[in-house]
Amino acid sequence: MGGFLSELGKRLAEQWMSLLVLPGALYLAFCAVAHSLGHAHALDVGRLTERITSWADAPAVGTVGGQVVLLAAVLAAAAMTGLVAQAAGSVIERLHLAAGWRAWPPGLRQLARWRTARRRSRWERAASAWHRQRKATGLAHAAGEPVDPAPLRAAHAAMTRIAAEAPDRPTWSGDRVHAAAVRMDRDHHLDFAAVWPHLWLILPDGTRAEITAARQALARAGTLGAWALLYLALTPWWWPAAVVGAGTALTSWRRTRAAADTFGLLLEAVTRLYARDLAGQLGAHVIGLLTRPAGDSLSRLVTPSPPPRPRDVQDPG
Repeated sequence: MGGFLSELGKRLAEQWMSLLVLPGALYLAFCAVAHSLGHAHALDVGRLTERITSWADAPAVGTVGGQVVLLAAVLAAAAMTGLVAQAAGSVIERLHLAAGWRAWPPGLRQLARWRTARRRSRWERAASAWHRQRKATGLAHAAGEPVDPAPLRAAHAAMTRIAAEAPDRPTWSGDRVHAAAVRMDRDHHLDFAAVWPHLWLILPDGTRAEITAARQALARAGTLGAWALLYLALTPWWWPAAVVGAGTALTSWRRTRAAADTFGLLLEAVTRLYARDLAGQLGAHVIGLLTRPAGDSLSRLVTPSPPPRPRDVQDPG
């Protein structure tokens, strides 16, 4: 038991250092550089070296006690900065996924509704072009004519750049994760929100680990976006922070899209692979493919019954 607790403490310390302290310490270093150089001497390495030397020669830093206090203060400040970034990253992740955008504050909700409608309009045009190209390709195949697959691939890529399915959310990443539920409903009549918690409980450990890793990658991408905002906040004092912040923001955006794509693919694949197993454990015998009637039955099995009607409520009339 003692060995287990020791190993657990070691891993927690490693996570604390890698996720909070080290990124926070790097940000504090940028803050110190911004304070020391400013706009006028933004890239003056000599001036920065002089400032660091003067700080190192301070009497308080020359004592063991002063060094301990300084180290503790830096670690505490770095950890607090990391916690702020983690909290802001959660907000950014929610904005990217936009699952509950219809309940957002009025101004933000109106913006999300406008963007969703605009994305849907663009997607419908791209989807129509893809279907026309698909039909033309099918007719050419049926006539025995040689077919170049490049136009069909280009039309499909143009559609999926907007969204994998008809947009229901204001962001690409949100629609990509939501596409798993849309496809499960269309192909198998599965209520994904009702089925998924039950499905998660029967998944093998290796499959759970893959999904958990994809979900954590999505969370880390959101946190990286929060760090981008913190670096951009230093721009009024030190202009190179804008370059660092913009680069970090671009990296966060790309990682968020990649993580959302992977997460959505895994959700869809796992549901297709294990929905029949879940049906069997619930007593619904599914032979062969998971048909739509079988999907309807499975969804009904995992959906709780509605609460009873209150006795003191009278029917109108």
